[in-house]
Amino acid sequence: MEAPVLPPSQAEDIAKNTIKPIAAKDIDATFKSDSIDLITKPLGSRILAFSDEWFAAASNLTTPTPPVHKPGVFTYAGAWYDGWETRRHNTEPFDWVVIRLGVASGRVKGVEIDTAFFNGNQAPEVAVQGCFVSSSREEELKNRDFGEWETILPKQECGPSQRHGWLLPEVTKRPHTHVRLQMFPDGGIARFRLYGYAVPVLPQNINTVFDLAATVNGGVAVACSDQHFGTKDNLLLPGRGEDMGDGWETKRSRGDHLDWVIIRLGIPGTIDHLVVDTAHFRGNFPQKVQLFAAAPAGGKVPAHDDESAWMEILKPEKLGPDKEHKFEKGALAGVEEQVFGFAKMVIIPDGGVKRLRVFGHRAQTGQYMGRAGRV
Repeated sequence: MEAPVLPPSQAEDIAKNTIKPIAAKDIDATFKSDSIDLITKPLGSRILAFSDEWFAAASNLTTPTPPVHKPGVFTYAGAWYDGWETRRHNTEPFDWVVIRLGVASGRVKGVEIDTAFFNGNQAPEVAVQGCFVSSSREEELKNRDFGEWETILPKQECGPSQRHGWLLPEVTKRPHTHVRLQMFPDGGIARFRLYGYAVPVLPQNINTVFDLAATVNGGVAVACSDQHFGTKDNLLLPGRGEDMGDGWETKRSRGDHLDWVIIRLGIPGTIDHLVVDTAHFRGNFPQKVQLFAAAPAGGKVPAHDDESAWMEILKPEKLGPDKEHKFEKGALAGVEEQVFGFAKMVIIPDGGVKRLRVFGHRAQTGQYMGRAGRV
């Protein structure tokens, strides 16, 4: 059942009393353990409209990699910046950019604004609004005076060249399809992250096979042994990526070793087949892969070394470079009629994997409580 919709003014009053600022050093630990960036570019988010982008493009806001600095480099408009920067002396109260989430809709847990390398020209204050509208109404969102925006994050101060994080209260976690970032009155922002949970549109037919682990279907990579070269979150993104930079890659090991990653499925279900993709990993792919699965357990993440929780469903199998490896029921063990809520991939001894797909059928209603129902 949906939470009651509060008027923007009332939501803002409540939010001001309960929003928790997160120190820069704690942002990753606060948000990246159980949520995703709902507007990251690889998910397919789109910049729909903006008030201005004279000095630097609004599209930079959703780039997944950290901002970079090129001192002394100038364009026709001025100094080059890896972020969104508008003209000085805005005659309106704020500059703005409207973004379509990269998932069907999402519930927001927190916000990050990074003003990296903007020093003296950073955004003095920001706010975030959200709405739930169909794609057929997107033209309406390009109007600055569109009247259906709800407050997600009320106005907050920003400092120069630093990451700012805010953990939102439970009352703000209504689903949104679009967000509007406001910058008061003008200036520059390097990156904008909107952390939360996907609320997917899932097949109604329980016989339909789909990727239970995909980010767009609510899957989250919740823990891993190492992510030195590439983050665990990349494993669940759409497509096969562009290069080694958008996969999961661990550092080199010596001697006996293995690395692992735990995935919370977007919705519990029975597993039909697995795909382990080593696209672009040609000299650094893992030698072998092994898969385990665990019951939903009320959403609690099983410890990676809890042998009583994990069932081996794929014995160690050889992997090759730059290839999709499909493991069907003949290679899987114990998956028939079992409902799983988590998957654990073990790579032996280390290396890089581009994508992990866990294809299956969603469980019947009543067998589980899905993520969307728990938030």
